[in-house]
Amino acid sequence: MEKFQKLHGIAAPMPLVNIDTDMIIPKVFLKSIARTGFGKNLFDEMRYNRDGSEIEDFVLNKPAYRSAEILIAGDNFGCGSSREHAPWAIADFGIKCVVSTSFADIFFNNCFKNGILPVVLPQEQVDILMADAEKGENARMTVDLEAQEITTSDGQVIAFDVDEFRKHCLLNGLDDIGLTMEKADKIDTFESGYADAHPWV
Repeated sequence: MEKFQKLHGIAAPMPLVNIDTDMIIPKVFLKSIARTGFGKNLFDEMRYNRDGSEIEDFVLNKPAYRSAEILIAGDNFGCGSSREHAPWAIADFGIKCVVSTSFADIFFNNCFKNGILPVVLPQEQVDILMADAEKGENARMTVDLEAQEITTSDGQVIAFDVDEFRKHCLLNGLDDIGLTMEKADKIDTFESGYADAHPWV
């Protein structure tokens, strides 16, 4: 998993509330367990017409936000089913941080496992970031995970909380497999000792 330390990028404003996982990645696209290839179908039903053409006024189709790496979202983001394809699609598109007033628990946990930083902030602070994001591609924000701060394009600093263990994992690019591999030496020692003590197994 790619390390998340400091991100300086375009933030896309998406003030819709209750964006569920089926809106993030419709079930018709859940045909693979690979983590890649889902970005093109992120927000598919809001992003494309039935003939496959783009809906011009959808935020991620606008020239200013096609390369967005930060998403400023409405309340209760990621609700609905527990599909891990939702954070896969977000990450594959290139979004590395989502800010909202609240997230569905399973989606929130899955973000950390897939290298995405979900930030929970009070409504008044989300409103500040939303207004900054609406300025377009020249108004770039900085998300500093080590300092636990988001800096707006005009220099306003907003602090956020994050669980220390999850912060450690993101800073060091550790998913569940990575955490296990950190203990590879101890696992090898145990397996070797167990094999010596139980040669009949």
